[in-house]
Amino acid sequence: MSNILNFFRAVKQEALKVVWPSKKETTQGALTIIMMSVIAALFFLLIDQLFRFGLAYLIG
Repeated sequence: MSNILNFFRAVKQEALKVVWPSKKETTQGALTIIMMSVIAALFFLLIDQLFRFGLAYLIG
């Protein structure tokens, strides 16, 4: 029984050490992810279109 209590005490101590990001850091991280996703989507769209035109040229 004391092992269980020690475990939960240790969990509580570790949980108190967590440092949460500020609102500004969270916003900056979210905007960075959104921008990188848009850039990646545009890149893959461009590559897809190039392959499509190339394949259409080879076939037709």
